[in-house]
This record gives sequence, structure tokens and C-alpha cells, in this order.
Amino acid sequence: MSASDLPDELWARVLELGAASSALGFRDLCCLAIASRRLGRLSFHPALWSALLSRDFPSQSQPSSSSSTSQQQQQLHPKSLYKTKFERHKVRMAEARRRAVFEAEARVLACRRRLADLEESMRAEGERMKAAAQELDNLERVRRTSVALNVWQPQLVHGRQKQLVQQCTVPVDSRLSDLNMELKVCKQQIATYKNSYNKEKHKLNEFEEALKRAKYHPLQDTHTSGIINEPRAKRKKLK
Repeated sequence: MSASDLPDELWARVLELGAASSALGFRDLCCLAIASRRLGRLSFHPALWSALLSRDFPSQSQPSSSSSTSQQQQQLHPKSLYKTKFERHKVRMAEARRRAVFEAEARVLACRRRLADLEESMRAEGERMKAAAQELDNLERVRRTSVALNVWQPQLVHGRQKQLVQQCTVPVDSRLSDLNMELKVCKQQIATYKNSYNKEKHKLNEFEEALKRAKYHPLQDTHTSGIINEPRAKRKKLK
């Protein structure tokens, strides 16, 4: 006894059990509909599509408060109603995907702006540290010249160095202490910026990966890759 010898009642019962147990989906019913005329007639039964409708769209399959809407839904075949709701669901899913892509792009742009701000802050802090180091070097030379001028051998001090000492109007020792402290603060600030920069860079990598996942679409990517690889395949055939 083959499967074609089974009566329609038994086939209908098998399809109803499959639809009720989630083992049979709308794609399976569509495949059965084109398998044979008999299965196409059985898979079009309203009870099957009503079961799929209540299972796949439970919140949307509730009776509407509007009497005209409920009458129109009752006049429609459950398969047509399922198709309408599936198309709406597909549009909502596409909109949600676009929103996810926009949110991921916004996170990537915000992270890149923070990285640019941190780079600018590190550059400004580096310039500040460079200026402080240059001033510290000049003050060290002034201090050594002042010591040589007052204590050691004044005749060995050149006129330019004397002029440098005379032009220095700030207390050298206190300014040296301030500059050393400023250099220390600059180094700590740059280290803090670098730490924040590395964290933001790690976040940027995560956000870019999330953006790639949000943009990924199997069918579109396969189609695009096929178009890109098509000329290469033709060249291989020609060889």
C-alpha cells in the first residue's frame, strides 16, 4: 500500500496534526500544494490555514472591535488572510532591521567622534608637555649658568648666558618645581587619555561587528557576490 492509496480523510488528519504541533509550517503547505493536485486541494483546506494563522499570529488573529473589519476577515480565505498578515509582518521586520542598522551606524559614528576628541586631547596635552619640557630645559640652563656665575668661574660664563640669566624674572627653583609637577600631570593625563582611547577603540570594533551583523542579508550578499565573481568565472571558462 502506497501513500497515494491513503484516503483524503487520513491525509487531512495528518496535515491537521502537523499544523497543530508546529511540525508543519506555511512553507511546507506551499510545497505540498505544488507536489500534486490532490495534495494541493488538501493543503488549501481552511482549517489548516486557520491553525497556522492562530499559531503564527496569535495577537493579530483576535477578533477585531470593528464589525466591518471582522466581516471582511470572515469573508477572506484563511490562506489569503495569512498571506496579508505575513506581508505586513515582513514589512515590519524590514523596518526593524533598518532601525537596527541606523542605531548601529549612530553608535559607530558616536564612537568615532569620541576617538577623534581623545586624539585631539592627547595632541593638545602632548604639545603642553612639550612646551613645559622646553621651558624646564631652559630653566635648567639658567640655573646652571646662575650657579656658575655666582659660585664657580664667572669668567667662563659667556655674554649670552649672562643675558639669559638677567632676562629670567621668575624664581627659578619654584618654577622648576611647578614645571616638574606639570610634566607629571601631563604624563598622567596622557596615560588616562590612552586608556580611554584603547577602550573606545575596542568598543568601536564591537560596534562595527554589530553593524556588519545588522547589515548582513544572506540573499542580497549571495546575489552581490555572484555578480562580483561572475566575470572571473567567465574568464576561467575562456581559459
